[in-house]
Formats: sequence, structure tokens, C-alpha cells
Amino acid sequence: MRTKICEHLEGFDTNNVKKGDSYECVECIKTGDSWVHLRTCQECGVTLCCDSSLNKHASQHYQIHNEHRVVISAEPNERWAWCYEHKSFIQY
Repeated sequence: MRTKICEHLEGFDTNNVKKGDSYECVECIKTGDSWVHLRTCQECGVTLCCDSSLNKHASQHYQIHNEHRVVISAEPNERWAWCYEHKSFIQY
């Protein structure tokens, strides 16, 4: 059985993936906090911490900017994208 992929990920261009400038959560750095894993917004390119992290900055970013639906994993050797709006996932 195949999982339904939303329209935001169906047209996801794997040749134009935005990657963060550095391997750190830009918001956690400001407050001196740490993170578990990182995600990069595919709308604006900001890299923020995941929901397993204390501050959940990537989710907060989507809540503030709900047109910024899609993030990728910023973790080395991980190639997947997530749509916050539809809770949809793809590997690429």
C-alpha cells in the first residue's frame, strides 16, 4: 500500500533543495540551547531544531509562517522532506 503524498511534496524539486549555511539551529544559538536534530525550511532556507529538541523551532517557524510548509532533514546522509500542513513525508 502506497502512502498518499501531498501536492507540496509531489512537486518537490530534489535538484533545488535548500541547505542551511551551517549545521546549527539559528534560534538555539541565540539562547545558548542545544538541539537533537536539524531541519531546513524549503521556503526560506533557515535551519532550525526538530520536535525532539526542547524548543521545537522548526515547528514554531511553520506556525508563524504557515506558507513555509516543507522542511528537509539537515542531518548528514538523510534525504527526506516533510510537509507540516499535510503531515506528508517523502524520501529522495
